[in-house]
Amino acid sequence: MSASAHEFAFESITGGELPLTSFRDKVVLVVNTASKCGLTPQYEGLERLYSDYKDRGLVVLGVPCNQFAGQEPGTEAEIKGFCETRFNVDFPMTSKVDVKGETAHPFYKWAKNQLGEPAEPVWNFHKILIGKHGEAIRAFGPRTDPLDTEVTAEIEKAL
Repeated sequence: MSASAHEFAFESITGGELPLTSFRDKVVLVVNTASKCGLTPQYEGLERLYSDYKDRGLVVLGVPCNQFAGQEPGTEAEIKGFCETRFNVDFPMTSKVDVKGETAHPFYKWAKNQLGEPAEPVWNFHKILIGKHGEAIRAFGPRTDPLDTEVTAEIEKAL
């Protein structure tokens, strides 16, 4: 099993490859997202986190997923438009992928292998923190607010 998140790539929400190596020497908060979830307002906190910390080396990476109650049914263009219009999302986003089970994106299988059960998303807005060298640091459950001190303290430590 791979030792670094930098060995994986997603497809960008706008098309084209989005290799995690492009975030080398940055701290990345990977979040599986959905537009029609009760937790969708977390986009606001995620965007604030990104704008507050991006100059210090944090990247928030949104990963749309339709595996939880079909709450991300749209196309990539619809998802991107929704995020930009409703929440002024400026952080990078991937195309829609599965995040758990047999069909999970390889990054999510790796994260679960690295961090155990806590890294497998159980719902939308599950968060995985990746360090500057691609190491899996910690997973946060869906209900943990992006601006919670638990999250910001881990980000501060990793930066």
